Amino acid sequence: MTRKFEGSKLLVATHNAGKLTEISEILAPHGVTVVGAGDMDLPEPEETEDTFVGNARIKAHAAAQATGLPALADDSGITIDALGGAPGVYTADWAETGNGRDFMMAMTRANDEITAMGLGAPRTAQFRCTLVIAWPDGHDEVFEGVMPGSLVWPIRGAGGFGYDPMFMPEGYDITCGEMDKAEKNKISHRGRALAQFVAGCFG
Repeated sequence: MTRKFEGSKLLVATHNAGKLTEISEILAPHGVTVVGAGDMDLPEPEETEDTFVGNARIKAHAAAQATGLPALADDSGITIDALGGAPGVYTADWAETGNGRDFMMAMTRANDEITAMGLGAPRTAQFRCTLVIAWPDGHDEVFEGVMPGSLVWPIRGAGGFGYDPMFMPEGYDITCGEMDKAEKNKISHRGRALAQFVAGCFG
């Protein structure tokens, strides 16, 4: 039996403004105030696991222990079939420059590596999101969402963030970078994981 969320404030263990906005909008109908890790001056714990669920657990439990609030953390990324599931948990690392994140560089690397293998369409890939909500007593619940699709090149669209402009969801002829934000939220990996979270913890 999934533990229900009771209370009016949920800490989201992220310093990513885009993720925070997306989660706030989805939880707004449930009367929950969402606060980010940055608002609480929480440091970002080192993500030492090699799975999405492992890293999400590290972040959620660290935030819950530090604040005494239930904390929701996600670990998400893109898995590219031709690259054996890479970059996976290293999705953001591919964009690190030492001077902030450069996702154009990361998308170019992904395209270059696939092209070097001589692979054409469809270049299948998945956006994956694992959510963990942890309580201060150490209990947690896990929810996972997957958005299947394929990669396009050159990139299309200026919306979204991360690898969105090169990812075309299954059943669509536009990329996440070309999508209306509300439409993307309905089908996104994070949207699907959050829908399971809402059904499990608020249903």
